[in-house]
Amino acid sequence: MLSSGGLCRFRFLGRRVNIFRSRTGSRLPVVRGAVLNLFAALWLLALLNQPFWSALWESVGGWHASRAGFLITLPVFALVWVWTVLELLTWGRAAKPVLCIVMVLSAAVAFFMHRYGIAFDRGMVANVMETDPAEARELLSAGMVLWILGLGVVPALVIAMWPRAPQGVVGTLTEKVVTLAGLILVVGAILVFQSGSYISLFRAHRDLRLQFVPTNYLSAVQGYAKVKLKPKREIEQVSLGATRVASDPATQRPMVLVLVVGETMRAANLSVNGYERETTPLLAGRKSLVNFGRTGSCGTATAVSLPCMFLDVGRGGYEDGMAFRRESLLDVLQRAGMDVWWLSNNSGCKGVCDRVQVVDVPATLPAGACGPGGCQDNVLIDALKKRLESVQRDTVVVMHMKGQHGPAYYLRYPPEFERYGPSCRDNALDRCGPEQVVNAYDNAVSYSDYILDKTIDALQSQANRLDSSMVFVSDHGESLGEKGMFLHGMPYDFAPTVQKEVPFMAWLPQATRDRLQIDAGCLASRRDQLSHDNLYHSVLGLTSTRASTYRDDLDVFAPCRTGSVIAANAKGGKP
Repeated sequence: MLSSGGLCRFRFLGRRVNIFRSRTGSRLPVVRGAVLNLFAALWLLALLNQPFWSALWESVGGWHASRAGFLITLPVFALVWVWTVLELLTWGRAAKPVLCIVMVLSAAVAFFMHRYGIAFDRGMVANVMETDPAEARELLSAGMVLWILGLGVVPALVIAMWPRAPQGVVGTLTEKVVTLAGLILVVGAILVFQSGSYISLFRAHRDLRLQFVPTNYLSAVQGYAKVKLKPKREIEQVSLGATRVASDPATQRPMVLVLVVGETMRAANLSVNGYERETTPLLAGRKSLVNFGRTGSCGTATAVSLPCMFLDVGRGGYEDGMAFRRESLLDVLQRAGMDVWWLSNNSGCKGVCDRVQVVDVPATLPAGACGPGGCQDNVLIDALKKRLESVQRDTVVVMHMKGQHGPAYYLRYPPEFERYGPSCRDNALDRCGPEQVVNAYDNAVSYSDYILDKTIDALQSQANRLDSSMVFVSDHGESLGEKGMFLHGMPYDFAPTVQKEVPFMAWLPQATRDRLQIDAGCLASRRDQLSHDNLYHSVLGLTSTRASTYRDDLDVFAPCRTGSVIAANAKGGKP
């Protein structure tokens, strides 16, 4: 418990501990800071880097007598690397607190890497920082608490209790210089004899650095902070002259586009994409549905994919936080004269919807209306119906789904959608059998099939006064245990295909196709050829919006126009 001396002192097992200053008169031997750092480095390598060692062993192809020298030096090289990092982080009286924090954070990061098979980069830090409390609670478990206590808090307390030799500024600098010089000499000696093997390893397996605790998350946090601490600037405006192509004088009915953004739906588990289970029977029965098949995502996590798909720069031009600094597709549509609404059942829009009308649907419901996993996506249908009833002019409504957000897939659908069983009902997915994880995920996909079908029903119920369409695209995919990997968020270059391929489809009833003069057969030929880069320009084309940021080569609808209202209109030409 805390003593009267303040937050810097507490009692542990009856002993008074001061984490800022070594105790005098302790029975424990006094050690220098370098020794504490060595202890911490050994602990980190031996107990918190199992995913790294497994990946490293696989990368080098296991034991080969011909490479014995290289293989034997690997743990030495890793130890020297971590020890060097800790030496650079720990200075003076702040050394112990910093070291204790590193131990606890390393244990937390190692837990999620071990349990879900993830790697840790700047995007993962963004996921952690930008998630909502409900999603965070789903990741908590007794196992996580015990892991962090045993592998993080306990060694941190040992470090806090151990008396450190008092050193002045000169002594500290001298010890640092001597220790770092020795570590550099060891690394140099290793590289003199094994440089070719190390260069080959690092070039061919750059993903290893993202699995190496603690340098992976320290580097990721530094990168994330660098982006967030950039000086704020005015929102960069785009397509200032955006307008709408004039409608056919004979057609005065408002047009409504519902853009449904899925969450964590991978293309591989949709029966309309060839999956063996009937996970999307309702969508398969919609004759006016055009399925664009497997589509490449901007990223492998919502923090990247969601803003990226709504910007004109594409995956190649996207930078972290850009949607907070640059106008999105929704800004352009609104400037062109459309009503734009964002109906959310998810954790924010990452800057995309900051300047349009937003409805946080769960917040509009009575207390207790939703379950422990938050509201299921049926609440979006009710909100959409209310919005459609009040439409008076051309409108775009974005519905941001909860979808298949893991790890608690079983909370994403009501009991009547438990079609495949037994399903995993644990947020520790590695404690379930592979088939149980897939069962829970497929049940959630089947529920999304139902939600999308009900969205179409809601639009059809207004067919007597509105010309409508629906576009559905998910933000990213998901790993379901393949190669021991769960969830999503892997660095894009190393991520498996299932995290990068998402569904993309459009529902265009005959009245809308006639009004826009679109050939549905032509659209069907675009299957398995698209990416998130197409969304921005396709929505501009579908809404007949002229904008300087528009590119007809990325508009999936442009080559399928059959009449005088062609894609050139979106660039400013006359119909």
